[in-house]
Amino acid sequence: MSAAAGDVTAPQTYPSSPVFLPVREGQEARPVLDREGCSRLDQERRAARNRGDHSAASDCSVRIRRHPHH
Repeated sequence: MSAAAGDVTAPQTYPSSPVFLPVREGQEARPVLDREGCSRLDQERRAARNRGDHSAASDCSVRIRRHPHH
């Protein structure tokens, strides 16, 4: 059975247009350093960057940004 033109169930077999994501330089989450949780997350983020674990550093930034004091 062949797929007809415009059939939404037919798989896409060609590349899509590129997706451009915004660059968020300079917008890093700032911890409130007098809060124990924020200070700990900031230290974890620095340690992750020092060991080259950018995924863990990003996770810490997200957790700092979502912290209740923000």
